[in-house]
Amino acid sequence: MQTQTGDDLIQRIRAHSREDDVVGPAANDLLGELYDGYPVGNLAGLLHSGDDAAVRTATWLLSELGELAAPMMDEIPVLLAHPSAQVRFYAVEVVLVNGEARHGPAIARVINLSTDYDTGVRWQVLGFLASASTDQLAAGAANLQAGPVKELAGWLVRLDDEEPDPREVLARLEGPDPTARLFAAAAAGRLSEEDTGLLEHAVNAEDEEIRTFAQRWLSGSD
Repeated sequence: MQTQTGDDLIQRIRAHSREDDVVGPAANDLLGELYDGYPVGNLAGLLHSGDDAAVRTATWLLSELGELAAPMMDEIPVLLAHPSAQVRFYAVEVVLVNGEARHGPAIARVINLSTDYDTGVRWQVLGFLASASTDQLAAGAANLQAGPVKELAGWLVRLDDEEPDPREVLARLEGPDPTARLFAAAAAGRLSEEDTGLLEHAVNAEDEEIRTFAQRWLSGSD
């Protein structure tokens, strides 16, 4: 009966994918079914539906499942390149929770989204860069093509292994390169357990995603 209920919910979401008043309750009920043991792999029916709204709902579900979404990690690289900014946003969260060294290419895709055109996606990536383990960042950096993003990712990894120079972080935070500012804000977040000064400085950044990230991080919302 449980499996049939999950199947029914998936069919309801597919049939009414753009009707929020139908999809919202159905998605919440399906999330409960997934927590109760309904196979997460069955979300592939939504992910491969060709319906952007259904894909968005499925990716949101994965982002809410925490470690239960791990079996779907092979689906994530495509979602990180999806045209919908919301899909990319939710997919980043899945990688943060479930990304391991063997998922280096997917982590690299997340890091590359630091240059995404969408402010919300960049904000989500900033949170990823501030929260990810050193092993996750190293795995992603190793799979990046040579260029500025790879250099910045490598710098962030080294900050965990070396004595950080706050002046270097501040220089990047105040510099002209928006991507370097994003990585510097992530560094400020990673260093904030010992010193919140850099993060307090980031609250006044010109970049919206950096300002809101710094405000939420300082308030303990992340």
